[in-house]
Amino acid sequence: MPAALALWLLAGAAAGSYVNVSAVFVPPAKAGANAHVAVTLAPRDPDVHVNEEPGPRLKLAPEEAVLADKQPAPARPASFDPQNAKYLDPAVPVHLAVAIKPGAAKGKHTVAAKVVYYYCSKRDGWCRKGTDDVEFPVEVR
Repeated sequence: MPAALALWLLAGAAAGSYVNVSAVFVPPAKAGANAHVAVTLAPRDPDVHVNEEPGPRLKLAPEEAVLADKQPAPARPASFDPQNAKYLDPAVPVHLAVAIKPGAAKGKHTVAAKVVYYYCSKRDGWCRKGTDDVEFPVEVR
């Protein structure tokens, strides 16, 4: 395989080619409750699975003016055992807690963030860290 083709293939794999990631802001159900971002992680290959542990995380930019991170601190997972790993159901979004920052400007905003997750292929015997950029609308009332 020519070196240029191998580099192109590796670049495609690193760019999240195995998992489609999307995010939607869900406002709080009642006053005083936290909102969340519903993240869907849908593998493109039926053999690829997104790990339950460590779970997906939403990374907001430090200068983010609309949302504050309210996710609990990540638990330190035990050593990873691919034979006994648990995987997320791709049909069920993961809810990642956020809150609208006090003083956020009213109106419609687009929030950009990164979703960090881990995924594996049992068939090919590998696991990788995925990081994908997402954008979603947030309305502050």
